Amino acid sequence: MNFRHLLFLLCFSGASYAQQFKASVSDLAFISGTWQVKHEWGDMEEYWGTPIGNSMVSSFRCVKDGKPVFYEFVIIEQEGDTPVMKLRHFNPGSIGWEEKNAPLSYPLVSLESNKAVFEAKDQSVRLIYAVVSDKLDVILEEKNKKGEWEKIVFNFLRKRE
Repeated sequence: MNFRHLLFLLCFSGASYAQQFKASVSDLAFISGTWQVKHEWGDMEEYWGTPIGNSMVSSFRCVKDGKPVFYEFVIIEQEGDTPVMKLRHFNPGSIGWEEKNAPLSYPLVSLESNKAVFEAKDQSVRLIYAVVSDKLDVILEEKNKKGEWEKIVFNFLRKRE
């Protein structure tokens, strides 16, 4: 086998393993709804709108002892073949944590039946959303300074109106 044939085989076989993950925002409709949990950080409420125009929006609030602790505003937008979550945190008074033009960004990297995994491009943070019936588990996985994974699980329940 000559060098060109070997190079072709290596490139061809590598391409079959490195296929781009594809999904659409509409595949994430299972997250839609209003979700609540009582957590040690405080009472939390997360609202997810239904997909519209290749996007979803979410608002989140954490309240402890009747006072807001922090908020989040989240969007998911289609970028090419993959939805990307963009997240910003806010203190009371709408004081942002992140830089003006630098929201936290988490492309969707895995999608199963009612389970979505978003991951930072540097692979230091994962956000996992899993819905079973009227329960939404949001799992935050972060690498600590030692490079070890730490996990926080938020067990939300669907809000009944």
